[in-house]
Amino acid sequence: QVQLVESGGGLVQAGGSLRLSCAASGSIFTINSMAWYRQAPGKQRELVARVNSGSDTRYADSVKGRFTISRDNAKNTVYLQMDSLKPEDTAVYYCNANIRSSSLFTRDYWGQGAQVTVSA
Repeated sequence: QVQLVESGGGLVQAGGSLRLSCAASGSIFTINSMAWYRQAPGKQRELVARVNSGSDTRYADSVKGRFTISRDNAKNTVYLQMDSLKPEDTAVYYCNANIRSSSLFTRDYWGQGAQVTVSA
């Protein structure tokens, strides 16, 4: 059994910062990529940022230069530092991880979601 638990969402004014965390636990053999997605009301879920096992990163154009994804492999945790937040960043943010469990079965896992609200 593998779980992803998110923390760090909330309400912030435009121009402010928030940091999201997501910790993976359970029967983990290895974690491949880790990522953050978001879904705004009435919109499809979209990729925000991804970091692979070699720490290479990829960002959506809309967040480049403002958001930073990082991971702590010792803690099985991925972070999303969000700076210069805009009202259009308001969404539910979901953690995603591609994990090979101790049963050697690989699949994607999702966190429960964290609400981020940016007021104008």
